[in-house]
Amino acid sequence: MCFLCSLKTPSADSAAALPNAKAPRWQARRAFMLAAGATAAGSALAQVNVGSSSGIRKLVPAETLENSARQQYAQVLAEARSKGALAPEGHPQLERLQSIAQKLIPFTTQWNARSRDWNWQINLIGSKQINAWCMPGGKIAFYTGILDQLKLNDDEVAMIMGHEMAHALREHARERLAKSQATGIGLSIASQLLGLGQLGDVAANLGTQLLTLKYSRDDETESDLVGLEIAARGGYKPEASVTLWQKMQAASGGSGGSPSFLSTHPSGANRIQELEANLPKVQHLYQQALKG
Repeated sequence: MCFLCSLKTPSADSAAALPNAKAPRWQARRAFMLAAGATAAGSALAQVNVGSSSGIRKLVPAETLENSARQQYAQVLAEARSKGALAPEGHPQLERLQSIAQKLIPFTTQWNARSRDWNWQINLIGSKQINAWCMPGGKIAFYTGILDQLKLNDDEVAMIMGHEMAHALREHARERLAKSQATGIGLSIASQLLGLGQLGDVAANLGTQLLTLKYSRDDETESDLVGLEIAARGGYKPEASVTLWQKMQAASGGSGGSPSFLSTHPSGANRIQELEANLPKVQHLYQQALKG
């Protein structure tokens, strides 16, 4: 999404065989399991202000949505593997992503207590798409296009990863689904509070819906700021959030067309201004992280 919101299952045209693969053939599974057992450094309180999560999301069972995400994630990986586009363990770029994720995951639980029990996974898919996403339950994927074409440094990768993690932590997909389905099937919130009814069934049969949900501008701002704080706590330069979006804007003006990422992540000047305004709030977290 956004990566989750804009994700399309890789097609034969978009998936590309991955270079630098050390294994002679693909293994049966390419998921990297990550544990989040460390304690957050610095202030335990959130430094950015994004308010509380929407209560309507509770109309869709979190467990059911996460199960659907797990199934869809497995399908995406299986298709990429069949095309020789799924990075094997030991691939340099995959190891880079794993290293960054290990530094960010310990700082996710303050945003969502459920994430303590998530089986975080991260994979790299060979594709020219400028895209990345994180499904509910901590299922992350990056495309080689976003790393290679934008020439991202580790700080900028951490900002993207933090942003995508934030979508999952703030349960934006759960909220979008609850709102759209409650409206579509004409159910009142009051009646659903007495039983999940049809919404529970919808969550259990998401299919490709999960890959096409679109987030609101408010969701995007939330994820920008929460991701900024998570990355700063992990020891990544807050200013990278600004340079990242400057690169996105530059890519959108290129001859290759607008990145997949920008189809659901508009890169207006106001986005950069919002990030710049919040840099002072997280700078001390970054400094504390550097001190160990």
